[in-house]
Amino acid sequence: MMRWGVVGPGAIATGFADAMQHVEGGVITAVASRSGERANAFGDRFGIPTRYADYAALAEDPEVDVVYVSTPHSRHEVDTLRLLEGGKHVLCEKPFALNARQARRMVAAARSRGLFLMEAIWSRFLPAYRSLVDIIGSGKIGEVLLVEADFGFQRPVDPEHRLFRLDLGGGGLLDLGIYPLQLSSLLLGTAEHVAAEGVVGETGVDEAVAAVLRFSGGQLGVIKAALRMKMACTARITGTDGVIEVPAFMHCPNSLTLQSAAGVEEIDGSYEGNGLRFEIEEVHRLLAAGSTESRVMPLDETIALASTLDAIRAQIGVAYPDE
Repeated sequence: MMRWGVVGPGAIATGFADAMQHVEGGVITAVASRSGERANAFGDRFGIPTRYADYAALAEDPEVDVVYVSTPHSRHEVDTLRLLEGGKHVLCEKPFALNARQARRMVAAARSRGLFLMEAIWSRFLPAYRSLVDIIGSGKIGEVLLVEADFGFQRPVDPEHRLFRLDLGGGGLLDLGIYPLQLSSLLLGTAEHVAAEGVVGETGVDEAVAAVLRFSGGQLGVIKAALRMKMACTARITGTDGVIEVPAFMHCPNSLTLQSAAGVEEIDGSYEGNGLRFEIEEVHRLLAAGSTESRVMPLDETIALASTLDAIRAQIGVAYPDE
C-alpha cells in the first residue's frame, strides 16, 4: 500500500484525491498547505488523518512514501527538491518547472538519490492516448508528417489570478500549451527548430501564442495556446496514409477518429471518473517494480519539453523573475 502525501491542496489536488478513491494500492495519509485551515478542510473532505501547515514537515514524515506536488509551478522546483531530500518519491504536476534549468536540477536530484520522479502529464496515460500510440505504431496512417493541436479559452484579465501573475509562472503557454506540445513530442520527438509568435498582456504573461516546430525528419508540429481567446481544443495528426482526429478536449479525449485507406473508424477511449487515476496507477506499478522513471513520461523528455518552452518564451519575450 503506497502512502501518499499531497502538497498544495487546490483544485487539481481535489481531482487527484477524488481519483485516489477509485485506485487500489494507495491511500493519502497526509496533506500540507501553507494554510493550516486549508489543510484541515482538505483533510476533512477526504478523510486524511495527518495535516500540516508546513511543506517541510510533510517531507520529514516517515509515514509518507510518495508525494503529489500540486503547488503553483513557480514552486515546483523548491518543493520537489525538499521532498526528494526527505527521501520521498514525487509525482509533480505539469508544467514540471518554470524552465529547463530547474527541470535538470530536479531530475539530477532524483537520480542521484535513486528516487522516483515523474511529470504528471495525465493525458499520456488515458485510454485514448494509449490507443493513439498503438495506431501510430501499427502503421495505419503511415509516417506521421504533421501534428496540429491547440488549447485555449477566453477569460477576463485578473491580475491576482495565478494565470495572469508572472511571478507564479502565469500565461497560456506553460499552463495550456504544454498539452499540444507534449502531443507533438510524443509522436515526433524533440523539435530541432522553433518559430514562435505571441501576444504579451498587461501583466507580462503570454495571453496567446502560436509556434511551428520542425523536426529532424522534416516533420512539423503546429501548437497554439491562449488565455484570451476560445480555441477548438482539438488535434489532428496527418500521416502519409491517413489522419487521426482528436476531439475536444484534446488533452482528455473520449474517442479518436481514424481516417485511412480502410475507411473511417471511431476509436472508443471513454473512461469512468476524472482520468487522473491512470497516472496514479502508473506510479503504483513502477514503485512496486522498483522503477524510478516512467517510459511513458520519461524524465529526459520532460527536460526536452521544458527546453522547447524556454525557446518559445524567448522568442515571444516572456521571462520570469530571477531568470
